[in-house]
Amino acid sequence: MRTDTAGLSRGLRSRHIRFIALGSAIGTGLFYGSSESIKAAGPGVLLAYLIGGAAVFLVLRSLGEMAVASPSAGSFGEYATRHLGPLAGFTTAWTYAFEMVIVCVADVTAVGVYMGFWFPDVPRWIWVLAAVLLVGGLNLVSVKVFGELEFWLSLVKIVAIVAMILVGIAVIAFGLGSGDGHAGLSNLWSNGGFFAGGADGFVLSFAVVMFAFGGTEIIGVTAGEAQSPEKTIPSAVNSIPLRIILFYVLTLAVIMSIRPWQHIDSSGSPFVEIFAGVGLKSAAAVLNLVVLTAALSAINSDIFAAGRTMFGLAQRRQGPAVMLRLTRNGVPWVTTLVMIGALLTGVLMNVLMPGRIFLVISSIATFATVWVWLMILLTHVKARRSMSAEEAASLKFPAPLWPYGQIAAIAFMAGVMVLLGFHENTRVALVVGAVWLALLAGVHALWVGPRRTGPQPVAAAEERAGETPDADLASLEGPAGSSR
Repeated sequence: MRTDTAGLSRGLRSRHIRFIALGSAIGTGLFYGSSESIKAAGPGVLLAYLIGGAAVFLVLRSLGEMAVASPSAGSFGEYATRHLGPLAGFTTAWTYAFEMVIVCVADVTAVGVYMGFWFPDVPRWIWVLAAVLLVGGLNLVSVKVFGELEFWLSLVKIVAIVAMILVGIAVIAFGLGSGDGHAGLSNLWSNGGFFAGGADGFVLSFAVVMFAFGGTEIIGVTAGEAQSPEKTIPSAVNSIPLRIILFYVLTLAVIMSIRPWQHIDSSGSPFVEIFAGVGLKSAAAVLNLVVLTAALSAINSDIFAAGRTMFGLAQRRQGPAVMLRLTRNGVPWVTTLVMIGALLTGVLMNVLMPGRIFLVISSIATFATVWVWLMILLTHVKARRSMSAEEAASLKFPAPLWPYGQIAAIAFMAGVMVLLGFHENTRVALVVGAVWLALLAGVHALWVGPRRTGPQPVAAAEERAGETPDADLASLEGPAGSSR
């Protein structure tokens, strides 16, 4: 095992990066958490997903502009350090790592819920532990193994969602299934109206809606291990709007057309509940397998993203130098083990509070996610304003609607943060978030700031290990890194 600041393997291709972004964004928030947003807003949640998706697209285009101009494993944490200062970069990067941990806990919790469909008598924590060990172990192999695994897991999700939409349309058009109730598009407006939850419900739904989009910013993190970031990043970012329409809006429209929104249960995945409710038991079983795959895929992406973010922090001397250690295949193994260890707390939480964990965890994850998006937008604004007209004109992937789109997105994200304080179940997210940011500020003042002015940790770690940077780089040449 080695310490190296430039040894991450560039083994991710365009198809890997597209599906990594899909894997992180299309998971528990859609397959499980969507029932909470439907409960709050009714069919009007479809509009909430469109609005939220538009705001996230602006975030990703802002991030994409910076990632193409300067691809880095540290991504938005490094950009924030460069343009807003060390404290901003430190809090952004560590909050993103925190976000990935929290989202992963939600995802592994969902794994336990899904397995309960087949094994209702087996304690949930057993399945949670198995998921943590399986996916965490696979992340230690190599980035190519990770990329291929994520590609196939996400492909299963895509095919299954498209198939579910087609089956759902058949149920609506031909009245398939033997369940009670009427299936039809009229369910979108005939059960209390399209905005059945009222203005308050519609606005409050954004707290859950934005959780579903969390993870899309992983596109910026993958730039550090992409073979051709100037080509792969724009392609991945520009495909986001279609994904939002297909995988969120159209899917939930089909679900709420098959069954009135007020009858959708939040105790399991609405995807599975719907088809079980209309009598298509085999379809429900297949969909449960799909949502299980989706959760594993999201865990896979999140472990990758958090590990690379912590690696970038260590490179910038904002994290322990031990996090720079790599395997022979260029995988930051210490950061991956840190993620696995953190996820084991999710196992404990599922033992202690299995009934309340998801809503609490998802609201905390929403705070962390939106904070990171805010910092990406603020960093982009500062970066653009520091450019000359010639530099801005030479950008290979400029963000659209500058500067008004970015200002509107910043205002929107700030509004979502305020919304978390309006609901009793999500208010805890603001408390946890405030404590987290205060803790980071204290650590930065007492440890990171003084440490950044001291001797380089990389050199010290190499000296202790009796290794040199050149030896490390040479030993990393091989199947995983030969295409760099």
